[in-house]
Amino acid sequence: MKKNFLVIFGLVFLVSGLFMPAASYSAKTLKIGLVDTYTGPATAFTLDVLDGFKLVVDKLNAQGGVLGRKIIYETRDEKFKPDIGLAMAKELVLKENVDVLMGTINSATALAVSDFAKKEKVPFFVTFSKSEKIILEKGHRYVFMMNEHTQMAGRAAAVALAKKPYTKYWIAGDDYEYGHAIANGVWKHLQKLNPKVQLVNETWWKVGEADLTPYITQILAAKPDFAIVATGGSGMVNFQKAAKATGFNQKVPFYQHTAIELSTLAPQKKNAPEGVFGTANYLFYYPNSPENQAFVAEFQKVYNRYPKVGALYGYLTAKFIVEGFKKAGSVDKEKFINALEGMALDSPVGKLAIRACDHQLELPMYFGVTTTDPKYDFLVAKDIQVIPASQYMPSCEEVKSLRK
Repeated sequence: MKKNFLVIFGLVFLVSGLFMPAASYSAKTLKIGLVDTYTGPATAFTLDVLDGFKLVVDKLNAQGGVLGRKIIYETRDEKFKPDIGLAMAKELVLKENVDVLMGTINSATALAVSDFAKKEKVPFFVTFSKSEKIILEKGHRYVFMMNEHTQMAGRAAAVALAKKPYTKYWIAGDDYEYGHAIANGVWKHLQKLNPKVQLVNETWWKVGEADLTPYITQILAAKPDFAIVATGGSGMVNFQKAAKATGFNQKVPFYQHTAIELSTLAPQKKNAPEGVFGTANYLFYYPNSPENQAFVAEFQKVYNRYPKVGALYGYLTAKFIVEGFKKAGSVDKEKFINALEGMALDSPVGKLAIRACDHQLELPMYFGVTTTDPKYDFLVAKDIQVIPASQYMPSCEEVKSLRK
């Protein structure tokens, strides 16, 4: 009789375990929701973010997870549309009960999701959007910036350009928020660092405009010392193709943010123009440190390609999420945020911290010029300068003033 009772009790326990409610299952997990653009041209950037993130999470799950919890991540393709992105973020938080949100390459989506995250008090990690408004004017406790924004990119370029002999500048670029923000970031800071610089003129074209030759002809006629070319996405490559076809890059040196980055150069192979100045947060071949070599080797082993800058953003986001929860000692969101403020971790590009005053990751910036290298079938950067975050990031006082 006693034996039969134990058998029946065991069966009841087994069945109840199989049909345990979702709440009990989720209590043993850490859930992360990724909203980003996973179709179309933007995937040249976003898939690396996802793969860099998975590199950390998949390995950690194989080792037992964090705080005894397996990390679950769910992706949502917002198709580069802010309304879809916001709806997906709401679904992930309100229905899927994710503990953390991350994404997106679309700045309008990031701003909308950031407002929602603030309302719901859910940590949101921005991994590729460049709008400075996200972390400056509209920054708050629940948003973290894991890449550089437009003002940071512009200021970093200005630090490097201020050391050059150029004085007569021309500004040109895509006529939208990103283009103007990059140009303003460079020019305003450059004027402070080198009062001798002069703006000859500026020209702007519609995003996606095919024939840029007339604009290039106009710039060449004015004979400036240097051109600040504020382009993004497909506009980067479009201008570079026109520059090479007209010989512009051999007559007027010019700068583009991310001109030296693999995402821009790899698709063009050896067809990209040499001599273009650019900035980027990550280069897989620099620094040639053991930490960066190990990261590149691991990424290549898993994905059979070199990591682009997005891979670093995704990798670091995962690292900080994991270590933040470890330090917090629980999945309590407020404790998690407190743990992240001022946290510093080793990375492929050195020790990096999330600044407590604005939740901006303190990334170094690399400034260089494009050149060929027999080891690769695409252009790389030479004459690389490292610009520390302390030299180009807006100060905490500036952030505080802007947030007022």
